[in-house]
Amino acid sequence: VQLVESGGGPVESGASVTLSCQAFERTVSITDMGWFRRAPGKERTQLARITWATGYTSYSGSVKDRFTISKDNTENMVYLRMASVKPEDTAVYYCAALEDSHWRYWGQGTQVTVSS
Repeated sequence: VQLVESGGGPVESGASVTLSCQAFERTVSITDMGWFRRAPGKERTQLARITWATGYTSYSGSVKDRFTISKDNTENMVYLRMASVKPEDTAVYYCAALEDSHWRYWGQGTQVTVSS
């Protein structure tokens, strides 16, 4: 499985941004997809998760009111819509694929930089 993120870049505070993740050669063993981020000087944290089969979603409490994860099974795409972004949302954003209860596959990341 190869994951490729896109959609990052510079953005102004208060704007909305949608990140995309293409899952190439996804197999049925991949049950869930997730979005993570690593802010400067901080550890990587999980933001959101979605199940391929049911579309069930879960979110980190810090972003659940502003971020929305979605998917397109036909295109093997996962999205993260980020609303009302803040400077503290500046980070490298990663998508990941869950297999056997492990986040086994990772994309290369896409940088989002929010200016105040």
